[in-house]
Amino acid sequence: VTVESRSVHLSTLVQEAQQRVTELSAQAASDGLGTESAEREKQLKGWEWRARLYQRMKAGYEHARAPEAPTNVCLMVTSSTSLTVTFQEPLSVNSAVVTKYKVEWSSSEDFSPLAGEIIMDNLHSLRCFITGLRTGQRYYVRVSAYNMRGWGPPCKSTPEYASPSNWKDCSGREPRHRGHTEALERLLQQVRAAHQHYNCRESSKLQNAGRKQSVSRSLKHLFHSSNKFVKTLKRGLYLSVILFYKDNLLVTNEDQIPIVEIDDSHSSSVMQDFLWFTKLSCMWDDIRWLRQNMAVSVSSSTALQARQKMLSAAAQLQNLLGTHNLGRVFYEPIKDRHGNMLIVTVREVESLYSFFNGKWMQVSKLQSQRKSLSTPEEPTALDILLITIQDILSYHKRSQQRLPPGLYLGYLKLCSSVDQIKVLVLQKLPNVLCHVKIRDNSNVSKDEWEWIQTLSGSESVESMDHTSDCPTQLFLYELQTAVKALLKQINLPLHQAKHFRLYTQEVLELGHNVSFLLLLPASDDVCTAPGQNNPYTPHSGFLNLPLQMFELGIVACFT
Repeated sequence: VTVESRSVHLSTLVQEAQQRVTELSAQAASDGLGTESAEREKQLKGWEWRARLYQRMKAGYEHARAPEAPTNVCLMVTSSTSLTVTFQEPLSVNSAVVTKYKVEWSSSEDFSPLAGEIIMDNLHSLRCFITGLRTGQRYYVRVSAYNMRGWGPPCKSTPEYASPSNWKDCSGREPRHRGHTEALERLLQQVRAAHQHYNCRESSKLQNAGRKQSVSRSLKHLFHSSNKFVKTLKRGLYLSVILFYKDNLLVTNEDQIPIVEIDDSHSSSVMQDFLWFTKLSCMWDDIRWLRQNMAVSVSSSTALQARQKMLSAAAQLQNLLGTHNLGRVFYEPIKDRHGNMLIVTVREVESLYSFFNGKWMQVSKLQSQRKSLSTPEEPTALDILLITIQDILSYHKRSQQRLPPGLYLGYLKLCSSVDQIKVLVLQKLPNVLCHVKIRDNSNVSKDEWEWIQTLSGSESVESMDHTSDCPTQLFLYELQTAVKALLKQINLPLHQAKHFRLYTQEVLELGHNVSFLLLLPASDDVCTAPGQNNPYTPHSGFLNLPLQMFELGIVACFT
């Protein structure tokens, strides 16, 4: 429908309505009182209202003009084959509502010929994705608005052009994890096959002996104390599981958190055994298989004996509760001054369904019951668990949260002790580094990455301010803003960060369209050694998380 034909149509409607009003007025004047007269009067009022409406529509249409150009048209490189355009409404729509937008792109600055266009009539989101483009090709983009008077003038994007690309196009780097998962799966299958072959040979030798003792062994297994939950902690190593739903915890019939004993003592290398145990949270279903295969060489190593006992305790909890999934291991064991160490796993369930040997109880009720029983001056690991259980549940929930898509700037800070390395994270989001968001677009283009490469290892973050020939000024501004925000988050004044560096080997792509650039301290300050001052404590909103726990959190959340 053209502008002229729409104007003619409105003029015709006005004329027809006025003519009808004139006819009905004449008839009403000649009619006397009666039913027909009342009906004609009703028709006259209706047509008078219609004539006024058509006149207003015509006047509004004649007064209206095509909309002005959209504003804040921003062009972003979102992959090697795509661009994204965002924009806002025109400052003036010239008395008529905008009903659609047109996004055009071309390889020529004068948009002749056009490479393509998209008409957007869904106006809930003023964002357009242009896909199927040629990598490295320069594209110009413009956007125009439409109302009942037609298309308004276009607005060119800022920047004026962009080339679809990705940082890997610059370095020719292959994706970090390409083929790794498949290779590990093949390796695991080979290990399984080898152990299965060995176990088949061994089981045939022991089959007769096993039949003779099966009845007595099953009775002993049923009544043996090692197959019951622990009520009180003595000096030793224990495993506990927290199964929760909202404010309810699963407890034993004696109103205790399910706990089993791993060993009546623990060695100096228990932290290494604990970090090994945390990996089991990725393979609870394989506990039985692991126990069978570790038992083959259990006599040859003290470490293997300790880990075999951990597997046995996990299997015992699984059998007592009737579930394989024991959840994720809390990032540190709970210790007391009595020589106890308590490893805690945490799992959130979907509903209050029944477990073997368990019932549901509110957290507050369990805590009050324990407090009324005893208030020891030297609390045991179990007392500490109940006192800090809300913190443990909060940590578990926060560690499940995933960052929204976007490009982030992360701060890499480590601290070391005798037996482990820890990573600095925020308490409120412990599964990623301390970070701030740079922008919603997670892709780093080739031009942006080439500019980052110009920041040599000896060049400080502050020198970004003096870069006059930066090809991507918007990215420079976004990065500067993010650096300042991140330094404020970690309580460092800008002048103390003059030797900080950007990690220029790669962009860390975590998955789910989340990417990270890394901000590194000076070489000597990346890792805080034992005895050095560490200002980042839980009281200041930070956590120093064991490196293995941090890695597990990343894997669980972003894969």
